[in-house]
Amino acid sequence: MEKSIISVLGKDKVGIIARICTYLAQNNVNILDISQTIVGGLFQMMMICDTEKCSKDFHLVAEELHSIGDELGIQIKLQKKEIFEKMQRI
Repeated sequence: MEKSIISVLGKDKVGIIARICTYLAQNNVNILDISQTIVGGLFQMMMICDTEKCSKDFHLVAEELHSIGDELGIQIKLQKKEIFEKMQRI
């Protein structure tokens, strides 16, 4: 299993989760855990995903998710779980 972290932040609007989840399903990325909250109109979501069977290169998926974020006016970041954990320790 190749665990990755997707973090999402931006102004809340209809369709954020649907758009991201549709993209992940189309690329065979399995969502293992998901947490989302809305505070003061700001949407925040963190997903733990298995990217092992993904049909695309990891860096391409990261770029495409970033582009989806641009379309929606939000920030979407994909990181390998190991990198995410090391960044949180700093």
